[in-house]
Amino acid sequence: MIEELLIKLGVAGAILFGVLNFAGLQTWLERKQSALMQDRIGANRAYFTVPWWLGGTPVNWVLRKLGGLGILNALADVLKLMTKEDLVPEQADTFLHTLAPLLSVFFAIMAFCAIPVGPAIHWGARVIPLQVANVNAGLLFVLALASVGIYGVILAGMVSGNNFSTLGGLRASSQAIAYEIALGVSLVGVVLCYGTLDLNIMIERQGGGLLGGWLPAWGVVLQPLGCLVFVTAALAHTKRVPFDLPEAESEIIGYFTEYSGMKFGLFFLTDFVEVVLVAAMTTTLFFGGWQMPYLTPEGFVFPWGGGLPVSHLWYVVLGITSFAVKVAAFIWFFMLIRWTLPRFRYDQLMHLGWKILFPLSLFNIFVTGIWVVAAK
Repeated sequence: MIEELLIKLGVAGAILFGVLNFAGLQTWLERKQSALMQDRIGANRAYFTVPWWLGGTPVNWVLRKLGGLGILNALADVLKLMTKEDLVPEQADTFLHTLAPLLSVFFAIMAFCAIPVGPAIHWGARVIPLQVANVNAGLLFVLALASVGIYGVILAGMVSGNNFSTLGGLRASSQAIAYEIALGVSLVGVVLCYGTLDLNIMIERQGGGLLGGWLPAWGVVLQPLGCLVFVTAALAHTKRVPFDLPEAESEIIGYFTEYSGMKFGLFFLTDFVEVVLVAAMTTTLFFGGWQMPYLTPEGFVFPWGGGLPVSHLWYVVLGITSFAVKVAAFIWFFMLIRWTLPRFRYDQLMHLGWKILFPLSLFNIFVTGIWVVAAK
């Protein structure tokens, strides 16, 4: 019992470490990718030195190189936020003002509990799933926790005692209603295709082949329209450009207007964690999760004949690597969208959610239902 608990804690710690590092690296990626797209150098000045007894010149040379790449800016951001004064407005509720950012980041991180990040490890007679909680309805679990996180945003806007913050919270709530319905309905087609809400089983069934094994049975192949609607609605859930109406800085509106220090830092972290969550869910539901084309537990099996045997250890390593690379690619893609498109007007935001995405998600269910019945 204690051994199983320690294994679970180890898996949870490893997944948490990966999620937080993906989130932290986005602060660097956002600066450097935007600089590349805008023909700028980007962050290249944040670095520090250490005394001679900690390594002296060689270590300082490495730190200067890392600082020139902008990698140490993430560390500088954390130190800056941790040393800033934590201000609570006089008219705000101190307890709820503190609770709001904690709610947001807690539920965003907890949603990763049901996401498998790799194939199960067979260690002797023991099977160790690379998943914190093996929930039968894992898809519903992730959607529920991701949706609850919006209460932290609404709470932050309502308890700050600032009309601009309240407006940001109200924008967040209306945006969540408009897009989370389309998001949930867009996934019904995936459930119909794979016949399960269990994310592990869903990933396993994406490991099959279509057209004689040449094409993987990934969700994006079976549900291209559902994938498009899901990604668009999920990006709106992250509240980032072009869906950043709840935190429109140029309009001096934002649910975190009255936040400073690490409370603001938690909201900042939540945004990046939600981007990682959307990338992980897109990978899991539509791009085979940790599956690689033609890779089976016995090794690579190619549709043109032949194969390449792979040990179980390498099978697990390749699965984890596949999942991480796909997530990183989607984070890069979402950042590309963030620095390409301008912010929607509020009426455009509502029009896209209610009059375009929601009808498309219903149409996708209709077409998928006909296809599933006809295939039986």
